[in-house]
Amino acid sequence: MQSNKFAVNNINQEMPKATNKSKMMDNMIGSINKIQNILNNAGIANSIELPQIVMLGTQSAGKSSVLESIVHRPFLPRGSGVVTRCPLVLQLVECKMTNKQYRKQSNGTTEIEEWGEFSHLEGQIFSNFDLIRKEIEDQTDKLAGNNKGICKQPISLKIYSPHVVNLTLVDLPGITKVPVGDQPQNIEYQITELVMEYIKNEKSIILSVSAANNDIATSESLKYSKQVDKNGDRTLAILTKVDAMVEGTDAREMLSGKLIPVKLGIIGVINRSQKDIEQNKTIDEQINDEKAFFEQHYKDMAKKQGIPFLANRLSELLISHIHKFLPEVKKEIATKLRLSKEALDECGEEIEDRDDVISLIITETAVAFSTILEGKEWSKIKDVEPLVGGPKLRRIFDDTFGTALAGIELDFNKQDIMKNISNSGSFRPAVFVSNNHFEDLVYKQIEHLREPSIKCVDQINKEMENVIHKLITEQQKLTRFPVMQKKIRTILKNFLNKRVPIAKEMVNELINTELSSINTNHPNFSIEDALKETSSNNYQQPPYKIRKTEKDAKTIQNLVENYFPIVRTTIQDQVPKIICHKIIKFMMKNIQSELLKQLRNETDADLLEESEENALKREKYKKDVKAYQEAEKEIEDFELGY
Repeated sequence: MQSNKFAVNNINQEMPKATNKSKMMDNMIGSINKIQNILNNAGIANSIELPQIVMLGTQSAGKSSVLESIVHRPFLPRGSGVVTRCPLVLQLVECKMTNKQYRKQSNGTTEIEEWGEFSHLEGQIFSNFDLIRKEIEDQTDKLAGNNKGICKQPISLKIYSPHVVNLTLVDLPGITKVPVGDQPQNIEYQITELVMEYIKNEKSIILSVSAANNDIATSESLKYSKQVDKNGDRTLAILTKVDAMVEGTDAREMLSGKLIPVKLGIIGVINRSQKDIEQNKTIDEQINDEKAFFEQHYKDMAKKQGIPFLANRLSELLISHIHKFLPEVKKEIATKLRLSKEALDECGEEIEDRDDVISLIITETAVAFSTILEGKEWSKIKDVEPLVGGPKLRRIFDDTFGTALAGIELDFNKQDIMKNISNSGSFRPAVFVSNNHFEDLVYKQIEHLREPSIKCVDQINKEMENVIHKLITEQQKLTRFPVMQKKIRTILKNFLNKRVPIAKEMVNELINTELSSINTNHPNFSIEDALKETSSNNYQQPPYKIRKTEKDAKTIQNLVENYFPIVRTTIQDQVPKIICHKIIKFMMKNIQSELLKQLRNETDADLLEESEENALKREKYKKDVKAYQEAEKEIEDFELGY
């Protein structure tokens, strides 16, 4: 019990000083209520975690009766199974008959004592609480369907009355384990997911409702609250049906805090029974009977039990909670506003000048194309896989193409050369071996360089197609206009397809050039070294009479092995340059003019037809920005007034 007293005293110490506490509470809770309504109406109720009181309990714990007692009016749907299928945000506003702030001649509220308003029915007044119940039922069916399913979209109801305290709380669907009737089979999962979403918010005060005539150790609501609030720092427990306990027992141990580890207090209440309802016993009558019961059976703690004490306690807790978290809420709203504005900017403004928009898209497309190829967007990222654009092209040139060339093996040996020399000789014995043997072998090896060189062009072509795909699919302005996006994709692919054959032709010409002549004067080609290597070997005189042949074959082999790497280095150097010149650099330089040429005279009326997705996004973000701006202004107005 000491921990509970400490919590109460601590809260009172944290309460801000004000000359008019009631007015301050009204303004502070009212501001949060307005923000809650603003976000709810915009469909983003859960985007900001607001300080709130969340009420949970099993279907039979008496949640509805507690709420109706706090309001002093029966207004909630009743029945078997899950009746509350959407969160109900209940905002109570104390409104005396003399209150001119809320009572207006225009809507007839000056003459009625109490009324309700739904946020989804702006401006409509409900003075009949039976109609409030009917509207809750109808809106529940609209949001959650008729199959007893659960919906996360809240219903927001504001009740103005001289009989209530300023208070806002969220009533959640009753916890259930077994589906009844036409309830979905996964009803427990649906409710658990919804409950946890609300109570895990650290800005939420958990109002855990349990029946006193059941074993408190098995209370489902306390079990749920303990999962997210292990120490009970933000949990207040309500014990209903205190008068229904087995004869000879009482709730004294539970109400004293010895059995329930919560720090915001344990409050006992007595609600109308089903028999009371059937006999038309009023809530005010029940509250009087409740007071008498506690004074008779729990005299020493009666002042801190019952519905009136509960309502005031909740109001004090809420005002303290709001005061604690208001700066954080303000910061959250500012962040959400900034992000929504950025998202709205990405959606683009509605089109005013068609030509300007087309020109801008062409320019941005060309810039983005060059950026991807230059690898600028990856400059700050390490170990990126898979690579794309410039880094991938460099890997193809350096690793893939280089490795392919390095892997080419010379497909001849000394015996082949000797056979070739022997078969090419005439009936006259030759003094010297012909250069033709050397040239034939060199040309044959150079021809092996053609296939990997052409394959390199194909690999670059494939990666350029990936670049075009990335460019087309990730550029926001292009995804906004599907028709233009498709046309630009076609233009770029056709542009690429025209450049690839040109590059291949030049690569083939490079190979053919190397095949046209052998440069034995190349600085890296040394005939002397090849001959010296041959001379250094110890050759035995062959047992046949064809002159010095094995030694000539070795000389030719050395010459080919010495000359081929020179050509391979040239090919490895020149092929990437050809590809860069004829494909990559050429497209980077001319893509903007190519797009302008083909799109300048485009008369397709659908060219700038916006995608439905983007149009919907823009409207959503417009709505979000407006809501967050209104919420931000509401806090600023409160702070100025406070």
